[in-house]
Amino acid sequence: MIKSATPPFYPKDFIETADGLMFAVVAQGLEQDKVLCFLRYAREGNGWRKYATAEANTLLERYYPDYLYYSEVLDARLHSVSINRIVRHYQPRQRLQQILHSDRQDLVEQDMSRLCQLFQEHSINLDHAGITGSLLARTQQQSSDIDLICYNRQTFRQCRALVRQLIEQGQLQALDDDAWRQSFERRSCDLSFSDYVWHEQRKFNKALINGRKFDLNFIDSVADATPINYQKCGPIALRCLVIDDTHAFDYPAVFGIRHEQISTIVSFTATYTGQAFNGETIEVSGLLEQSDQGELRIVVGSTREANGEYIKVIY
Repeated sequence: MIKSATPPFYPKDFIETADGLMFAVVAQGLEQDKVLCFLRYAREGNGWRKYATAEANTLLERYYPDYLYYSEVLDARLHSVSINRIVRHYQPRQRLQQILHSDRQDLVEQDMSRLCQLFQEHSINLDHAGITGSLLARTQQQSSDIDLICYNRQTFRQCRALVRQLIEQGQLQALDDDAWRQSFERRSCDLSFSDYVWHEQRKFNKALINGRKFDLNFIDSVADATPINYQKCGPIALRCLVIDDTHAFDYPAVFGIRHEQISTIVSFTATYTGQAFNGETIEVSGLLEQSDQGELRIVVGSTREANGEYIKVIY
């Protein structure tokens, strides 16, 4: 079992239980000695089966209700695993180095290694990077995407700038229509297809290498993990000006806004990471929350599906 003295848990890590369940971590640190997470895979035979949101909830409700959890900090229902029930901690940084130093790589791993080589050729330090998704879980298939994580803010900025440069130079490819359509359908977001693509093309956190899509993610490994309790106040929609995009690509993404009462917008869904920049007016639909100290924020992605919740640049 995993002891509390082991390396900390970060979003996009995976954890495995003796029940043959694999969860994706969704929050840094612990809440009541539990890792906040969401079920992604269950062992079947000699392999793993991936579970969609509704399927995952149904499986736990029927067979493993102990993993269903109400977080008082987030005022949300999700999944959690007690430290003493974890038998394996999948760490993205370790897994990336394992793949890079392996002399037996499949096609997905080869494309990932080539991408990392491009970064290294431009003096980007991959000691501050990791790999998540199917490559972390070792469940990749020939068509799998690549999900890289940067744990250093400067490294992430360098990677995004380099992706833009390499697309212009033809060493990476921008997503084509089919890739954009697949990405849009996977997100199931409350934006039109054209709005989705317009916002995404400005971010330079995804592209194609050898025809395979990759995503760049940022996790702030030095962020303050001190929990702040929030209570939901109800749905809200408004227009406002973005005045602080410093943490727009964080997990969760945070946008400082100009508003008489509300200070920030927080997004827990990757669709709206990096969605707006300083000086842009946005339309936001989400849930209003209030902290124990009285601070108000709007949350986009209060549920995994985030139905009816969005951030959209107006001008």
